[in-house]
Amino acid sequence: MKLIIAVVQDQDSHHLLNSLTEHNFRVTKLATTGGFLRSGNTTFMIGTEDIRVEKALELIKQNCESREQMVAPVSPMGGNADSYVPYPIEVEVGGATVFVVPVEKFHQF
Repeated sequence: MKLIIAVVQDQDSHHLLNSLTEHNFRVTKLATTGGFLRSGNTTFMIGTEDIRVEKALELIKQNCESREQMVAPVSPMGGNADSYVPYPIEVEVGGATVFVVPVEKFHQF
């Protein structure tokens, strides 16, 4: 058995949740916040049999696309912020960060 932990952008979470449940995956959805852009993410925890891991990864890949987005940088910590002029920069967001970890035991009560 494996535990899949997938961190996805909020924008992709609804489609991914629907796709996973349509394919009979049990999913726990958590609201999380990213550290780099300080934007909302959704973390999915999916427990599944080893033979279904590839299908889950395929669904995550299909529903979580990368995209370019303009963001204003966060002001620097310390120093004089009066002279800091934040110019928007283009960064790649979206996609998914996925961890697949073995599960030693599983209990459902």
